[in-house]
Amino acid sequence: MKQFNAAHLEIKKSFSEGFETHPYEVGWADEVIFFIFVEDIVGQGTLEAKVQISHDGIHWADEGTQFDTISAKGLYFVKVSHFGNYIRLKTDITDAQFKLQIQIASKG
Repeated sequence: MKQFNAAHLEIKKSFSEGFETHPYEVGWADEVIFFIFVEDIVGQGTLEAKVQISHDGIHWADEGTQFDTISAKGLYFVKVSHFGNYIRLKTDITDAQFKLQIQIASKG
């Protein structure tokens, strides 16, 4: 039987500049899905988000998976299957304020 875990990384927070989510330990998992739910946008800007991985939760490298550019309300996701012990999202926001919920679903 597979193990499954879902967690909220950011809940109903507004962001107007780039940020990194809290690191999440998923070394036990075989796959991860990041979800970004955009509740509201003030302005006409964009949000870019990419997956980063780490062996220790301190030093980070880009994993290569990234979201398509986000500029509208809705639910977005990416799937990741090769990562170290820790994983997070790194974002860049341009000319807008985004109200977001970010979740991670892990299965192994």
